Amino acid sequence: MTALEPVIGVIGGSGIYDIEGLSNTWWEGVTSPFGEPSDALLFGDLEGQPMVFLPRHGRGHKLPPPTMWP
Repeated sequence: MTALEPVIGVIGGSGIYDIEGLSNTWWEGVTSPFGEPSDALLFGDLEGQPMVFLPRHGRGHKLPPPTMWP
């Protein structure tokens, strides 16, 4: 994947951890100048298009909504 290649980014709700049609997947932890994300990102290809998924409450719904923002 290059910096100029378009990527689909999806922030999903609880229970969406296995996306139908997503292949060549791997989970990877990332850092951000805005703080730690709720979980690692799921990278893969959806019909040849690079895609990245972030479970907004973390895998297993470990972060309830009231604890996500001050």
